Amino acid sequence: MQTLVERAVAEALRDGGGDAIRLYAAACAERMAPLFVGVRAGELGREADLDFYAESVRDLWHADRPLDNAAEGVRRLERFPELQPNEEGITDVADIYAFFAVLCLRYALLAHGSGNADHAVSCGHAVLTAMGMLDQNVAGAGFLAEEQRLQFLSLSGDASGLWDASVTAGRERFRAVLGRLPR
Repeated sequence: MQTLVERAVAEALRDGGGDAIRLYAAACAERMAPLFVGVRAGELGREADLDFYAESVRDLWHADRPLDNAAEGVRRLERFPELQPNEEGITDVADIYAFFAVLCLRYALLAHGSGNADHAVSCGHAVLTAMGMLDQNVAGAGFLAEEQRLQFLSLSGDASGLWDASVTAGRERFRAVLGRLPR
């Protein structure tokens, strides 16, 4: 399968072991969290989903050990409306980015629970795909290049600097998506 994740990043994940995989997955999910939480906030009946999403992202930052309940979290995410088949496809801006955010978290949980580098690469691929789409729809944007830079930074092992950078990037992405939503 062709992937947008840089070859050097994928190789570093495969060589880096569980801690590197878990930190990378946590950072990817953190950067995408505002795209789910922000666009789904206030939707009736989604309160528990929002709480679960935020708690899952928080728990991913415990990169020193696999999550005990990662498989259960994946099963719960797979019941989210964003991951349900839809004959019409996804065309609404909010739905598109919420889908990629949920997909990212799904792969992040899989990677965190298993330590499997391929799950981490899939997580990064989902983020890069979303950022490529955002670049195509926001004039002068550089979200894809910034995501590639942050994915390399994810391999540094510095969780505090990475968390700060991921939170900031997530906010910027959310502002860009908000600007694309119908008023």
